[in-house]
Amino acid sequence: MSFEQIIFYFFAAILVFAGLRVITARNPVHAALFLVLCFVTSSALWMLLEAEFLALTLVLVYVGAVMVLFLFVVMMLDINQTPLQEGFAKYLPLGGTVALIVVAEMALVIYRNVTVDRFPAPAAAATADYSNTKALGSVLYTDYVYSFEVAAMILLIAIVAAISLTLRRRPETKKQTVGEQVKVRAGDRLRMVKMAAEKKQ
Repeated sequence: MSFEQIIFYFFAAILVFAGLRVITARNPVHAALFLVLCFVTSSALWMLLEAEFLALTLVLVYVGAVMVLFLFVVMMLDINQTPLQEGFAKYLPLGGTVALIVVAEMALVIYRNVTVDRFPAPAAAATADYSNTKALGSVLYTDYVYSFEVAAMILLIAIVAAISLTLRRRPETKKQTVGEQVKVRAGDRLRMVKMAAEKKQ
């Protein structure tokens, strides 16, 4: 077993463990942090595949922006954990069945590709002036430009929905009204009282 294979299995084991903890953690903040760990280990696997641009994008965009926004939303919403924990055991058989079906489909696809030998041959070594970022950009903005635009719109809608969830009105929350503060006068806040001077006895 080579050194690269050892690193691959190491990060793959961490990725599987973190993925399981995302769906089994009772605290949503802990689940989000395990999802961050999933993204970091996935970027390490992308680095092993020599896809540096995708690995850096995964860390910068998802870990640095999307997951930070998600953590802020989770902490600001103050989600009640009791109903979520009650529903976990209720839907566990259905979730387990769906997971087994997905695993069986993936195993079937891999088995067919291995037996028919449809995996592509290893790519030739890249030249010194090759840039996978340039190659990815040329394919992304020509062949898959519509898919890219749809993904951007979905991300924009998700950001707007997250912001609107945090702006909901809560009766127990104290807040300031800027309009009332601007209209206030000095006489409403300060009252001068005249008192006679007291003499020392």
